[in-house]
Amino acid sequence: MMNGYDEKRELDDDAFGAKGSIVSAFDAFRTTIPVPILPTLPSIPVPKSKPQYVQRTAGGGKWTVAMALVSLVLFWSELARWWRGEEQHTFAVEKGVSHVLNINLDVVVRMRCADLHVNVQDAAGDRILAAERLHRDPTLWQHWVDGKGMHKLGRDAQGRVVTGEGYTGVGEHDEGFGEEHIHDIVALGKKRAKWSRTPRLWGAEADSCRIYGTLELNKVQGDFHITARGHGYRGLGEHLDHKAFNFSHIISELSFGPFLPSLVNPLDRTVNVASAHFHKFQYFLSVVPTTYSVGHPGEMGSTSIFTNQYAVTEQSQAVPETTIPGVFVKYDIEPILLNIVETRASLLMFLLRVINVVSGVLVAGHWGYRLTDWVTEALGRRRRGHSEGMLGVKGHFDE
Repeated sequence: MMNGYDEKRELDDDAFGAKGSIVSAFDAFRTTIPVPILPTLPSIPVPKSKPQYVQRTAGGGKWTVAMALVSLVLFWSELARWWRGEEQHTFAVEKGVSHVLNINLDVVVRMRCADLHVNVQDAAGDRILAAERLHRDPTLWQHWVDGKGMHKLGRDAQGRVVTGEGYTGVGEHDEGFGEEHIHDIVALGKKRAKWSRTPRLWGAEADSCRIYGTLELNKVQGDFHITARGHGYRGLGEHLDHKAFNFSHIISELSFGPFLPSLVNPLDRTVNVASAHFHKFQYFLSVVPTTYSVGHPGEMGSTSIFTNQYAVTEQSQAVPETTIPGVFVKYDIEPILLNIVETRASLLMFLLRVINVVSGVLVAGHWGYRLTDWVTEALGRRRRGHSEGMLGVKGHFDE
């Protein structure tokens, strides 16, 4: 007791705690009603405002919770945008001189491996016996497509076809290309790629042939084609019955440059079914050399990966028996270079953006709260005015 002031009673924290629901307790818009300043003793700390001095708002707590949620969503959006960085696409004339180009192929044709010829003929006049450099495995068509004829094998996080048989050591090329961000592309590009194993036959008779692997070609215009034995390139005494022709095919991978399976190419997961024994499929590809970079080239810590992209036009039709059927991929190398550079703002710039976003939410929330509070108060006064009679007498006159 000090000068009649009961410290234990007057300084009870429970008397100043928030009452009601958690929403009303978490109210950033609670307003304090001015009261006369009372003299306080130096030894007594000034407590928080008492509940009777505080005017509780109707929706202040709800507005506070809504602002917190909006701020959290916008913060996460800014964080994701900062993490992705900004992409810049520029074209330039390719200045480098190169002579070779790799083609990565994973195709299933609905014919026996012994009945197929795989060759490459380029503009330099070289003929490459691709069948001798690629892997050919007997397989079943149903292992690769579902009942509706769609490609049913999925891909793993690194873009490789999941056959359920694990991976072999075939293919010793760089792996790369995340599906979303350039920095994932560059990071994965430093790893090694492996071709998936062909699903087992388990005693069944193969009706298809899987052709896969990497070919080193001349970097000039060329034609990669799959034809039937004894047709197109005639062998000694080799000829295949026309009834055995079925050039229905599944393309799981077709890319140029380093084997980077996570990069989604236009022809990946393509399924094309032949409508006749003599059917010709043609794909016209325009290959564009492409460089992916994180940070501006030449800067400290910048890394790059060189690969190729392509655009494709497809044409397929049944042909007469005087025309050679098969699968033909005609490719042309464009003399331009596409540079894709990802840059990321500094951490200080990211923090400034977050502060600006949160500040904007607070200002908008404040004005929204003020507006709704004013509307609620105006409607309340209007209802009270209709419920009162003359001279403030409510309802009816007392008898």
